[in-house]
Amino acid sequence: METIRLTTTQAIVQFLVAQQTELGDGTQAQLFPGVFAIFGHGNVTCLGHALEEHREQLPTWRGQNEQGMALAATAYAKAVRRRQIMVATSSVGPGATNMVTAAGVAHSNRLPLLLLSGDTFASRIPDPVLQQVEHFGDPSTSVNDSFRAVTRYWDRIMRPEQLVHTLPQAVATMLDPGDCGPAFLGLPQDVQGEAFDFPAVFFEPRLHRISRPRPDTEQLAAAAAALAAAEKPVIIAGGGVHYSFAEAELAEFATAHNIPVVETVAGKASLVASHPLYGGPIGVTGSEAANNLAAEADVVLSVGCRLEDFTTGSWTVFKNEAAVLIGLNAARFDAVKHRSLPVVGDAREGLTELSGLLGSYRAPADWSDRTEAEIGGYHRYIDKIAAPDDGVPTYAQVVGAVDRNKAPGDYALAAAGGFPGEVNNGWRAEEINSFDCEYGFSCMGYEIAGGWGAKMAMPDREVIVFVGDGSTMMMNSDLYSSVLSGHKMIVIICDNGGFAVINRLQVNQGGQPFNNLIADCNIVDEVRVDFAALAAAQGCESETVSTIAELEQAMVRARAADRTYVIALQTHQDSWTEGGSWWEVGVPEVSNRAEVLEARAELDSGQTERRIGW
Repeated sequence: METIRLTTTQAIVQFLVAQQTELGDGTQAQLFPGVFAIFGHGNVTCLGHALEEHREQLPTWRGQNEQGMALAATAYAKAVRRRQIMVATSSVGPGATNMVTAAGVAHSNRLPLLLLSGDTFASRIPDPVLQQVEHFGDPSTSVNDSFRAVTRYWDRIMRPEQLVHTLPQAVATMLDPGDCGPAFLGLPQDVQGEAFDFPAVFFEPRLHRISRPRPDTEQLAAAAAALAAAEKPVIIAGGGVHYSFAEAELAEFATAHNIPVVETVAGKASLVASHPLYGGPIGVTGSEAANNLAAEADVVLSVGCRLEDFTTGSWTVFKNEAAVLIGLNAARFDAVKHRSLPVVGDAREGLTELSGLLGSYRAPADWSDRTEAEIGGYHRYIDKIAAPDDGVPTYAQVVGAVDRNKAPGDYALAAAGGFPGEVNNGWRAEEINSFDCEYGFSCMGYEIAGGWGAKMAMPDREVIVFVGDGSTMMMNSDLYSSVLSGHKMIVIICDNGGFAVINRLQVNQGGQPFNNLIADCNIVDEVRVDFAALAAAQGCESETVSTIAELEQAMVRARAADRTYVIALQTHQDSWTEGGSWWEVGVPEVSNRAEVLEARAELDSGQTERRIGW
């Protein structure tokens, strides 16, 4: 057997370089197109050396913060719909734990991400080493064990030859449509430099294709029977529609059977907003249109959804007690939720086969007429609140200005805070796969880092980032990363004076404004950040505007710029898009505030509307 002698880290890099993937359009590319890296003593001397040896085949991008670069890697995977996987590497210690949050984002959103972290010495002779957190009763534990809770695949490499087993397993996990998520490899510092005679065939090029598991025929038959009897069916499109490249089949299914489609945050832009059966965004950050349709639905076909509480309104949006839930999902875990009729399989193939079984079935015309009326009301409402006026700009007006002036190829990106409800309603997608709002983990700080990763994945598209002042202050250094790397994006920073949407939740549940808006914090003076100056200091082009008209003019300049362009403006603190559903949060049973007790009574009343089970 032909062998090649390599160190552990050389073998990892050479293996990654050899992996190929088939993209959605049938073309081929590197499965691992690049590495985000911040080097330290735990990964620079071995892994850093191996990456430098292959810098042409596997480009390495220097991040400013380990969390930010791993978030960028996650956004990259979302933009390419899980067909490629970025790598993020850090040293041992705080560099590693900085990536745990990003791993949670990837895990929650079912996105592939490969994390390589330095670790303490397998020999333990130098212990305790720099940055080591010692566990007195378990010396085998390091901070890298914290990744176990937020990864699909976890391993610590104690001998070089373990790679022959673990690397293919890690790749298979990250590419599995039903079990997709991040993989983590801990690399002890001494093991990184140890060599082994690896089989040469281990490094031969390999082409990966995402599998499309077909649903069980009996599951399909049961789902088809339920749909065929439906008078008011609704389809919920989740992120799995995008990852299956099933948008065309979704539109064909809806049209053939006259069934309205509502979207989750992850599934947004699965269907263009002008489609006659588009029913709008559903749930807490959704619209009255979609929630009204869901309330009357007698059969709900969930396609590629996790069915989290913001989609289901904590399980209150489905009012029809006789309704049947069908779960079409590549992940069995999701397909069987809430006693649904499971259809475990690929979204594209499942829709095609289910449509064949339904034959000529079409939902009644008055149901699609109802959809048209509901969505008409939705558009009128959004047009009204997005229209400019003489007041302080609102989030809805900011999103509306960009929506009215969007160009082909525009990709909107947001996360957490107040923006999910605003972009989910106000960005009316005219193109498939034109939207990313990280709301599985609701991670503040995702936006700018995610914009960098998305632009890297889609260099020919305009990536427009919507971000609040709170998230910007948490993580803004990848503005600098985008300038250094030449990945230009447009970033709109809306400053509403603090964590305004959480202030809204606090006050709406009877609490006093406290520690959310800057003015309500323990401060000496309310100083507002000059975000344009902050961006300019990192090499961006930037400006501050004060009106929606100025924003629209600034967008023209931003599109013409050759580097990241930041537009900052102050926005309204308590004007929000309405139309969402009830949401369950914890409210005290005992309080000295009458407002809190009233909120608790509303909570108790709302809980009576929940569907427990199905």
